[in-house]
Amino acid sequence: MRFSSSKEFRDWPAKAVTVFGMSGVGKTTLGTALRNFEWFLYSVDYRIGTRYMDEHIVDNFKREAMKVPFLRDLLRSDSIYISSNITFENLSPLSTYLGKPGNPDKGGIAFAEYRRRLEQHRMAEIASLLDVEKFIDKAREIYDYQHFICDCGGSLCEVVNLTDRTDPVLQTLANNTAILYIRGTEALADELVDRFKKSPKPMYYQPQFLDAKWAEYKQLNGISNDDDVDPDGFAVWGFEQLVHHRIPLYEKIAKRHGYTVEMSEIPGVRDAQDFIDLISKAIDTAAG
Repeated sequence: MRFSSSKEFRDWPAKAVTVFGMSGVGKTTLGTALRNFEWFLYSVDYRIGTRYMDEHIVDNFKREAMKVPFLRDLLRSDSIYISSNITFENLSPLSTYLGKPGNPDKGGIAFAEYRRRLEQHRMAEIASLLDVEKFIDKAREIYDYQHFICDCGGSLCEVVNLTDRTDPVLQTLANNTAILYIRGTEALADELVDRFKKSPKPMYYQPQFLDAKWAEYKQLNGISNDDDVDPDGFAVWGFEQLVHHRIPLYEKIAKRHGYTVEMSEIPGVRDAQDFIDLISKAIDTAAG
């Protein structure tokens, strides 16, 4: 939603805000803090993992369990129960399911399988974002929360069509929430890459971008066979490409549909009033 002035936003009786930006800018910290001030927190990643990807994740656990004779017998006789324990703070089951493409001897999965799982994630993320409107109503009607905050994953910019002004995800968010981009810094991007090198993890890539970078990585490293790719090697290189690829996409979303604040401003948000003041300042800045 766009506002003519910060006063219009402040007078909005039941506020709904979507926050997005790269990993590490403070989205989840902000959302978690606002829960203490009677804001309903809707985590897109949590919704993906518990509603739309849960069966895929658990089936993968079962496939691994079936490789162990002791667990295989227990699983086949319904003597054990396997489930995913995703929380707002721990999304490891979801990222682990996505996996990393490359050499199976180094923990990689086939590129075609990786691409299939990313498509599952893409559809799940779109569905979870389209659920925002429904959950705004649920938050108020069932749980009696007046205000709502949606914590978007870093891949929001990968699952929307920025050339389509009627993109259903962006329309849903823009029609029902104030969209707030928390802008990171080049230093943060470098820090994220350094952190990722120490502990590479699965990431979501837009299909065309992934295909191009997969081919480029193999060419740069003189690799012809997908199974010869080091999963962590590609993950680290690909993540650095991804971080810089996403920044201009975030900027486009914010310019067209929302407002921008700097990540350096987030630590100053101690309560709900600070958050409202932060957005109000961004609205006035955008209004000129």
